[in-house]
Amino acid sequence: MPSIAPPQIPAAGQAAAPAAASGPSAGELRCPPLSLYVHLPWCVRKCPYCDFNSHEQRGALPFAGYVQALVADLEHDLPLAWGRTVHSVFFGGGTPSLFPADAIDDFLQQASARLRFAPGCEITLETNPGTAEHGRFEGYLAAGVNRLSFGIQSFDDGCLQRLGRIHDSREANAAVKLAQDAGFDNINIDLMYALPGQDLAGAARDLERAFALQPAHVSHYQLTLEPNTLFAARPPDAIPDEDAAWDMQEHCQAMLATAGFDHYEVSAYARPGRQCAHNLNYWRFGDYLGIGAGAHGKISLGATQAVRRRWKLKHPTAWMSAAGTADALGGDEDVPASRLPFEYMLNALRLHEGFALADFEARTGLPRSTIQRELDEAVARGWLASDGDGDGDGERMVPTTLGRRLGNDVVSLFLP
Repeated sequence: MPSIAPPQIPAAGQAAAPAAASGPSAGELRCPPLSLYVHLPWCVRKCPYCDFNSHEQRGALPFAGYVQALVADLEHDLPLAWGRTVHSVFFGGGTPSLFPADAIDDFLQQASARLRFAPGCEITLETNPGTAEHGRFEGYLAAGVNRLSFGIQSFDDGCLQRLGRIHDSREANAAVKLAQDAGFDNINIDLMYALPGQDLAGAARDLERAFALQPAHVSHYQLTLEPNTLFAARPPDAIPDEDAAWDMQEHCQAMLATAGFDHYEVSAYARPGRQCAHNLNYWRFGDYLGIGAGAHGKISLGATQAVRRRWKLKHPTAWMSAAGTADALGGDEDVPASRLPFEYMLNALRLHEGFALADFEARTGLPRSTIQRELDEAVARGWLASDGDGDGDGERMVPTTLGRRLGNDVVSLFLP
């Protein structure tokens, strides 16, 4: 989604200590960790399966002008986050690696002059292997980027062609190695399965090729035909059926476990201590400023006890011309209390760790009694289990194996 997932304080990678479940502030909305999402909307070519806000590059891109617009957009949103510390930054797209390192450096310098960045702040840049250039990764590292996410999708050249990707398997291998040679050791590899023309052996080979590159993190998810994409309008031939896709999922999950990757979220696997801090903040219903064309943000406002969602105009030209003013907003609203349980569960139940009831209260401002009936039903159906005192943060609700398989059904219990 835009895209895509709290960091430890002061270092990234672990959750902030949750609030106590009792006391005078129980059930009161409290500000969670804050992240910054930066959308860079252009790509060389729009992939036929992509439903993100991405736009094909046509001629020279206005790098300097876009960075200026990002800073103006950030300044317009700053009143939502005065005095708060940023614990992670994520450059998503589009293809952020189309931007040269000096543009990324310029933005990060200006952003850190306006926001306090935590020590060890995780800063991720999404990268397309087809845009990797010698020397660029050194520049990103010098600018402050400390995590790269490579959109490889497959190491099979036939699958890559059918997906409309601009790179081949040789370029994918070379790009990751260039980044490692530059000094990056926190690297994610994005892979998809159930691709047109792919069988179980092919899905397994993709993982084996990924393991050989020794990434810290793997995102592994099934190809889906999203509405308003070329694939949805004209589905490709030879897409594996549901049974074949399930076989691939189970087999690949076992491979990832054997290789030492912890399956901590629906489609995310990490080496110990290498979970994506930014995405964890999303899934734990943390806060984030969203700047750039089509970016979405979510902020907890303690003064009004409201959760605010704000999003920006999608088209880069329209957004750039209005950046820094209210005219750049595509929408701005407080989430109704009736919808907060569903929005919280839509994120938190993606995590194998589940959630603490104290965290639900702190991040929605609602008492746990609001969701007790739905929790009881989920437990009765065998979808959720209570973890008692958990790890010291009070009672936790944890998805069971069945609950993880039926995730959409579990979340739907909390629809308003």
